[in-house]
Amino acid sequence: MLRYKVTFAYDGTNFAGFQRQPHMRTVESALTKVVNKMAKQPDPAIVVYGSGRTDAGVHALGQVAHFDFPFALPTESMRRGLNSMLPVDMEVLKVEQVSDAFHARYDVSGKRYMYRMDLGEFRNPFKRNYTGHWKFPVDVALIRQAEQDLIGEHDFTSFVASGSSARTNFRTIYEATCHRDEANNELVFEFYGNGFLYNQVRIMVGVLVEIGAQTRPVDDIQRLYKLGDRRNARRTVPASGLYLKHVYYEGDDPEHPTKLPKHQR
Repeated sequence: MLRYKVTFAYDGTNFAGFQRQPHMRTVESALTKVVNKMAKQPDPAIVVYGSGRTDAGVHALGQVAHFDFPFALPTESMRRGLNSMLPVDMEVLKVEQVSDAFHARYDVSGKRYMYRMDLGEFRNPFKRNYTGHWKFPVDVALIRQAEQDLIGEHDFTSFVASGSSARTNFRTIYEATCHRDEANNELVFEFYGNGFLYNQVRIMVGVLVEIGAQTRPVDDIQRLYKLGDRRNARRTVPASGLYLKHVYYEGDDPEHPTKLPKHQR
């Protein structure tokens, strides 16, 4: 058996999330079906392991998975073969042959998410599946100021939705940015950290846009850390604006080389 690492993108609009579920169309099940078809194995003889879950409606520009394949194929042949059979809302971008020690989930050292927030007066029917929506005026300078309170290791209990299976709510954020895309009339957020909790990015964006709209004080994130109560963060912005942009592994980013400790996964 040879282990392959695949980097792929998908439009999450018509998927019920990443994780395989009975009688549901998911990213994992679609990829697993095609891998087994290529290997001429009964699904799911070959198991696909992803870097982590994404929820229904969430998109990916650089999701990663691995699987063990029963015979050798050149990586480019594997990429072309998978893409010839995958549905139109998925595409394999890169295939690499890796050692048996590599694991797409447990070797992750960090992830980068992007969130796009449309600022139009009304929800654009052509962007509704790919952005969130915020119609009120926002001060980007206030958002950038507040984002500095996200940097570093913190207890994100106020920023995690119920249903999380994480053993601890401590996470480290290395970068948090926001800029206004004037051409598309959008706010674009990016967050890079060693790991993220269930709905964490969507809750953080909800807090930040309220700060930008001056319905929260600019230092409110510090208050939320101390409270440790999800109810005080209030808003969870729609999944449609969220993109898993990049998954990092040891060696990908020399500045942040340490993978997430087992107790935080």
